[in-house]
Amino acid sequence: MVYRPRQSDEQPVRVRTPRDREVLGVLESRLGASRCRVRCFDGKTRNCRIPGRLKRRLWVREGDIVLVEPWEFGGDDKGDILYKYRPNQVAWLKQRGFLAELDDLDDF
Repeated sequence: MVYRPRQSDEQPVRVRTPRDREVLGVLESRLGASRCRVRCFDGKTRNCRIPGRLKRRLWVREGDIVLVEPWEFGGDDKGDILYKYRPNQVAWLKQRGFLAELDDLDDF
């Protein structure tokens, strides 16, 4: 069996975009115990957690673009990380204008 690394330069087939209450954000820092501080594109900084079903599958680092769902109660301060975008998906989101606020916040 030959190992072939995944080509990240390819155009992504399907990219998950924010729906309903979901917001894009940039991971600022990891706090431990599957919690992270995320600066969301709606102008709020949230203390987000990685749900149990994604804990071992989703590895995040500072500067990653993630999809956040704010909680119904305390949604201005807390939320769940639903998805982490790969570099080729981030490029696709920039082309489509989803990350226009990224230039306004800082250059990551």
